[in-house]
Amino acid sequence: MTQLTPLFISSTEIVFILFIVIMIFGADKIPDIAKGMGKGMRSLKNATNDIKGEIKRSANNQGIDTDDFTKDISQEINKAKEEINDIEGAIRRKL
Repeated sequence: MTQLTPLFISSTEIVFILFIVIMIFGADKIPDIAKGMGKGMRSLKNATNDIKGEIKRSANNQGIDTDDFTKDISQEINKAKEEINDIEGAIRRKL
């Protein structure tokens, strides 16, 4: 079978996973689950952008160069996103 590069799983495995998800949650709840996950990701992105904006405004008011500061914060946020993705992957594997 062909493998998907980002997921490292074959199409047969994807079909099997989808079958299990449908059996566990039911076909009528899958759109609600996907919608909830989308809302969660959107709220996480909005919260991240709000935090960045607030830090930039605060730093600009104090005369701090925000370029280096923003790079450091972006790196920390990216690390947190990677950790969340790792946890999410582990949870998905358990389902």
